[in-house]
Amino acid sequence: MGEFLGFRPDNCAFWKWLTACLFAGVFCLEPLHAQTDAAPTTSATETAAADAGPVTFFPHSKTSRFWISGQANVISQWHPSFPEKYSGPNSLHARSEFAISSVETLHLGFAASHTTEFFIDVESADGGGISDAFGLAGYTNLDVVRNPTLGPKPYLARGIVRQIIPLGTRTEEAERGLYSMATTVPEHRLELRFGKMGTNDYLDQNDIGSDSHLQFMNWTVDNAGTFDYAADTRGYSVGLLAEYHDHGQVLRFSEMLMPKVANGIDLVWNLRRARAENIELELHPHLWKKHDSTIRLLSFINHANMGIYRDAIENFLTGKTPHPDITAHPLQTTIKYGFGVNLQQQLTPHLRAFSRWGWNEGQHESYAYTEVDQTIALGGDYNGEQWHRKLDKAGAVFVSNGISRDHQEYLALGGHGFLLGDGALNYDRETIFETYYNAHMWRGLFAAFDLQHINNHGYNRDRGPVLVPGLRVHLEF
Repeated sequence: MGEFLGFRPDNCAFWKWLTACLFAGVFCLEPLHAQTDAAPTTSATETAAADAGPVTFFPHSKTSRFWISGQANVISQWHPSFPEKYSGPNSLHARSEFAISSVETLHLGFAASHTTEFFIDVESADGGGISDAFGLAGYTNLDVVRNPTLGPKPYLARGIVRQIIPLGTRTEEAERGLYSMATTVPEHRLELRFGKMGTNDYLDQNDIGSDSHLQFMNWTVDNAGTFDYAADTRGYSVGLLAEYHDHGQVLRFSEMLMPKVANGIDLVWNLRRARAENIELELHPHLWKKHDSTIRLLSFINHANMGIYRDAIENFLTGKTPHPDITAHPLQTTIKYGFGVNLQQQLTPHLRAFSRWGWNEGQHESYAYTEVDQTIALGGDYNGEQWHRKLDKAGAVFVSNGISRDHQEYLALGGHGFLLGDGALNYDRETIFETYYNAHMWRGLFAAFDLQHINNHGYNRDRGPVLVPGLRVHLEF
């Protein structure tokens, strides 16, 4: 049958995309007001739309000890050709590209008691992204697994034990969802979670810019690019998370495992050799009239077998290596640290704003998330209640990413990291503008259009800019 617009008929992601689009087309014909009562179950149910009806295809019990739900997320992205003076092994391809990714997740939960819960996620990630996730610090699709050779075989994404330890008698209502089944919890409490999870499931979260399934898609929008959080290639780690809750204020601490190599699938189980400590303080002051405000202050310290940019540069300049190689060092444990500020503000009943600032020391190699040493982001979203579509959202954000001088020199001399490496570098900050419209079609069906414009991608003035439009179909069961 040949290829059509970059699709191969034997590409599983293509058929999933086509099926999802046909499915969306059928349900678009249904009246949007044909809804029944059901409990909100995911982040799709945001504050301004809490009474808009169900956002899943099937209702979920508020009282059962068991939880079962599922998600499917299909993203297609394209970019036209763009000018380049040169390219390297980790460059974004200058020729026109089209790519599709899909992620399917089965969520299972069991409440053994009012204070002990168990959760398991089984996931499959298929397809890929433009240039296989190379060439951009702020990559355009958070769903893309950074090693496409892993394939679509299902895997255990999360396996979590949650233990609630009451520290007082007063209780407050809690929303039941994917990783919390209790509908009331003590106001003053300690929560422990242990097992396999995403470090960013609980840290650096933001109601406006943390969900690539319903909001923005760019890596450095949904997380601070400087937060080199502990994770394997698929984005998960194993560890312990402790949360201290006191009347809405939260202090979080996690100890997580680091990968053996940068962007590696295998974790180091010896904590003396590698580990990550993360701490976050969440505050809820009233900064703007009587609207909700949230401030999250984050710090992380990674211990891992990380190279040092200055050492790699010196080894190359003195002829010890044929090119700058951040991995050319004996087994060692070095330390990388960073800080972040995450702000969220309700401005009107329909408009919210958020901002992130992040910094890490930039001397040790980018290891687990992406290649960013400084970042700032400012954006917001607006819900569709004024045009009678409460679960619709429109969002826009601007991000500026940078790297340290040693990181710049390393790339300029021809070095490459696990994401970047054009063979040379005419440095400037990578800037990203992203906007989207996410439409609630019917029950658990959402469709979105996304547009990203990126200047100096990979921090290189000699390549680009590039425009990346995208389409997303999301299903909640």
